[in-house]
Amino acid sequence: MSRQCVVIDLGAMDYKAAWEKQEEAVRSADRLEHDLLYLVEHPAVITVGRSGDRSNVLAPEEKLRSEGIEVIEIDRGGDVTYHGPGQLVAYPILNLKMHRRDIGWYLRCLEEVILGTLLDLGIHGRRIKGYTGVWVGDSKVAAIGVGVRKWVTFHGLALNIDPNLDRFALITPCGIQDKSVTSIERVLGRSVKREEIVELFLHRFGEVFALDIVGLDDTPCTK
Repeated sequence: MSRQCVVIDLGAMDYKAAWEKQEEAVRSADRLEHDLLYLVEHPAVITVGRSGDRSNVLAPEEKLRSEGIEVIEIDRGGDVTYHGPGQLVAYPILNLKMHRRDIGWYLRCLEEVILGTLLDLGIHGRRIKGYTGVWVGDSKVAAIGVGVRKWVTFHGLALNIDPNLDRFALITPCGIQDKSVTSIERVLGRSVKREEIVELFLHRFGEVFALDIVGLDDTPCTK
């Protein structure tokens, strides 16, 4: 029998509140017989990872304040990332002791989930050697930045469905200067509902990590 992963869709939630939920889940992970997957959409926020360079936040503080965009330093890997409405943000709380104790493997699996989701939409995404994340052509469509504590994962990924792409000009995304940012809707040239992306994403997530994806009431989340 496959290990279960309980999906909790937090809806629209402040970044710090979602971070606190992850911290609580990480602390209790060894007592749980299942993994967790938080789905969320954040109000506009810029995060700076452990290896981040604050100079990659390009916009002056006055502009960020005027637009209500907070800059938060966090404990994930990676550089500077923007989160905002129009993204599917996923925070897997996986106990890698029950999977594979290999962070590189975990990152490649997250990329595989995104690549499969895009392929289901008819989009051919790709990896770029030396970088973490997923691109369509030379434009990044999904950013990944994770934390791992005692082999329990937290933080995760942001897949661009239809965010305000102009907001990415406020930063040097992930510290990469020669690549642009895109979204599923821009690539497809049509609107896509978040619910459609979530369904495809959950199917691929369960497939890649060999997990039985269920809701809080143990109802299967995928067909």
